[in-house]
Formats: sequence, C-alpha cells, structure tokens
Amino acid sequence: MAKSNAGKSSSKRTTGKDSKRIQSAADKNPSSKSATTGFKERAQSAAAKNENKQ
Repeated sequence: MAKSNAGKSSSKRTTGKDSKRIQSAADKNPSSKSATTGFKERAQSAAAKNENKQ
C-alpha cells in the first residue's frame, strides 16, 4: 500500500498551472474543502508570489 502525503508540506512551489487546477476543482465542487476553506485563494496568491520570484 502506498503511503499518503496528506497533511505533510511539500517543498514544491505552487505554479500558475497548479493554481488553475485547484481553482477548477473547487469551482466544480463548491462544497469541497478546497472551495470552503479558502485554499483556492491561497493557491492563487502563492502562485502569483512565486511567479514574481522567477
């Protein structure tokens, strides 16, 4: 059985592509945790910050 990485942080920076994927998933299911916890907005913010660092 594969180990889950749930709850563990990753060293990978959020990209614009990641942000779009997260936003799309949250928009498809408005009652999901991604949509209801503000994760969608945080991903968008992180992607914008990371794009400016490059």
